[in-house]
Amino acid sequence: MEVRRALASVARVPRLLVASDYDGTIAPIVSDPAKAFPQRESVSALRALAGLANTTAAVISGRALRDLAALSRLPVEVQLIGSHGSEFDVGFVHAIDNDAKQLLTEINSAFTQIAAENPGVAVEMKPASAALHVRNASPEIGRRALNSVRQGPACWVGVQVTEGKAVIELAVIPTDKGTALDTIRHQESASAAVFFGDDVTDEKAFRVLSGPDVGIKVGDGESLAKLRVDSTEDVARALAFLVEERRTWLAGASAPRIERLSMLASPRSVALLTPDATVTWFCHPEPDSAAVFAHLLGGANAGHFTVAPERAGLPLSQRYVDGTMTVQTRWASLQVTDYLPHDVAPDRTDLTRVITGDAKAVVTFAPRPEFGQVPVRIESVPNGLRVSGTNDPMVLRSPGVQWEILSDGTNEQARAVVDPSGAPVVLELRCGTADLAPSMTPEHQRRQLAEQYWSQWAAGLQLPPLKPDLMKRSALTLRGLVHRPSGSILAAATTSLPEDIGGVRNWDYRYCWLRDASLTAQALVTLGSLTEAEEFLGWTHRVLDTIPGPERLHPLYTIYGETLPPEAVIDLLPGYAGSRPVRVGNAANMQVQLDVFGPIVDLITSMAHERERQGIIEPSRALPDPDWELVHAMVSAVQRRWTEPDHGIWEIRGNPRHHVYSKVMGWLTIDRALTLAERFDRPADPEWALLRDTIADEVKAKGWNDEVQSYTAAYDGTDLDAATLHIGLSGLIDPADPRFAATVIATEAELRSGATVYRYHHDDGLPGGEGGFHLCAAWLVEAYLLIGRRSDAEALFAQLVAAAGPTGLLSEEYDPVAERSLGNHPQAYSHLGLLRCAQLLSQPADVLV
Repeated sequence: MEVRRALASVARVPRLLVASDYDGTIAPIVSDPAKAFPQRESVSALRALAGLANTTAAVISGRALRDLAALSRLPVEVQLIGSHGSEFDVGFVHAIDNDAKQLLTEINSAFTQIAAENPGVAVEMKPASAALHVRNASPEIGRRALNSVRQGPACWVGVQVTEGKAVIELAVIPTDKGTALDTIRHQESASAAVFFGDDVTDEKAFRVLSGPDVGIKVGDGESLAKLRVDSTEDVARALAFLVEERRTWLAGASAPRIERLSMLASPRSVALLTPDATVTWFCHPEPDSAAVFAHLLGGANAGHFTVAPERAGLPLSQRYVDGTMTVQTRWASLQVTDYLPHDVAPDRTDLTRVITGDAKAVVTFAPRPEFGQVPVRIESVPNGLRVSGTNDPMVLRSPGVQWEILSDGTNEQARAVVDPSGAPVVLELRCGTADLAPSMTPEHQRRQLAEQYWSQWAAGLQLPPLKPDLMKRSALTLRGLVHRPSGSILAAATTSLPEDIGGVRNWDYRYCWLRDASLTAQALVTLGSLTEAEEFLGWTHRVLDTIPGPERLHPLYTIYGETLPPEAVIDLLPGYAGSRPVRVGNAANMQVQLDVFGPIVDLITSMAHERERQGIIEPSRALPDPDWELVHAMVSAVQRRWTEPDHGIWEIRGNPRHHVYSKVMGWLTIDRALTLAERFDRPADPEWALLRDTIADEVKAKGWNDEVQSYTAAYDGTDLDAATLHIGLSGLIDPADPRFAATVIATEAELRSGATVYRYHHDDGLPGGEGGFHLCAAWLVEAYLLIGRRSDAEALFAQLVAAAGPTGLLSEEYDPVAERSLGNHPQAYSHLGLLRCAQLLSQPADVLV
């Protein structure tokens, strides 16, 4: 706690320098110095710190700068200083003349002789020094070797001696980590410095710290540092905490934690609530339109609709009404019930808030349409408020409420104190109409109508028995992302929630990806609901009618199946916790993603089997003609394009590659088509079977890499990708194949970190990092089961469940160090993955689907 308090305080200085030793601090001490790789989380944190405004990150090591750079793999944004503070990237602080070079040669010769006489002793040559390591020697031999140095070359004129843990270093120029730290501080005009170190050589840096500076010693031993942690893992956690505190302070506002946000939904709209009942995200007229309330991405100035007790206090709870998308937030003696009405005209977007209880509440209504890019005026009129300055009319019906209109010179907001003790206070936001008249249907009946839509649907599902409440919430969340008027399915409800807080990996997911939508619809089919899948396939047919051929499908479209406009940036919004830019649109729209055909055919396969399960055995009804036509179209697309490179499932904004996952999905397209043809008496082209085998043979030959003992992300590299697990999950290779087990093991070792699994770790051309991907964790759960590691699958599933927020929602990603959610929210991928895991784990141990 002392460390956290100190870091929370220093995170708030105007200009911050964060520096660390390397070995024993951000990298563990190992017997082979050439294998002292850094903690991945520490690297991510230092990179993130270096990317923050007015923040400098540095590593000051005893290693030679060249070796430090090669081993640490730290980005150029992090300053590296080698040779105990004497070697900067621009050269040495002190010049090495000819006499010094000759002295260094003699030291190297003496060290080589001492090492030859003492087994286990090693010599490390550096540009301006030499180090004798005795870590791998016996204690007696180590002492003898060190004494030989102390009594020999350490006594020579011109030699500077530095002793550390199991090492002695002789330099021919002055070395001092404290001087190096002061040099960087001066260069960056830092207001305060933080330094992590573990060795006696780091005491020179601790010695120069003063005032608001923070020194943290790693491990035991006397130290000038006032604070202490136990291990390199603790350093990673401390750095991650410092990143979060610094980002939050720089952002100037405390953003609500992503996992604690709750989603409201109607068949055509979504909205997000904070845990204290602030409407933080709400778009009109469609979920992918401009926001009316963008508080989530810009704080109060970006628009919000807040209800809070007049006497300030934290909410006691927030929960969904069981089986619905209605959210209730409760304080002592006060409750707010929020839902999106369903009985509204197609051009309207409504939100109803009902305040009940015995305590007074303060209501603040601050709409900022078009992401706050147009000035807003609010007029108090009989029965409510009228908003002007918008493209569409907007009113807030609030009979009996006395409003005060406040202005900041550009925009207006309305404030009122209400007393619900006599009767509930009903606030009805109506976007797309100027009508303030009472609804034809009483409010309680409108709410009942909305709630029955969800609860009756949920009651008909075949939910897995494992974590049934959470599974029901996941199913409802997926259906809440279904846009019923069009038949499309959103990937997520939001835009620009960051994959790396404070970073630039902020994307707009409020569109219909063919892949995501197919997987979402398939998840609902496995629960017994086919309507969403049927409507999505109808949407897909309409999209196909607008393009020359199925092979020209884009990866994503607007909710009405149109091509996306160019990706744009909303400069006015500062972003979630300062994560900029805020984007609308998505440039992935123009990418080549050749995996999209597989999920569509897999969905049709699941639908046909589900119809059979429901008693529809006539082939033409179990597999209707339009579905079979769509299968043919997807097979045709694979036939024409499977040999091409693409951008892959993760939409990496770099050069196309031959991604293994995309090839596997091509194989799956043909395989499932053949399965359907045989099962439902449909004609299959003889070339299909040959193509299926050809793709499989190529993937097996080119996708496997002997060096890493795994199938890799693409044919041309050694990098791993969690999506490659589908080589076994899809059935392209038998899960009993040793190469699949090896791929699972390699994926676990390279990409799993605690409670989560990363998509990949290779350089994708974008600055900053990202969290682990919930869907990838779900894939690994399934892979564990396929290779017989059920206990590992159960443990990872439990961690996935634990990552859900208090109302049961999952975002896209998870930071295993900071233990918080990242990315857009709620994310369809995450919930369909959770459902799939629960279904598999609910089966007997010897049965898998």
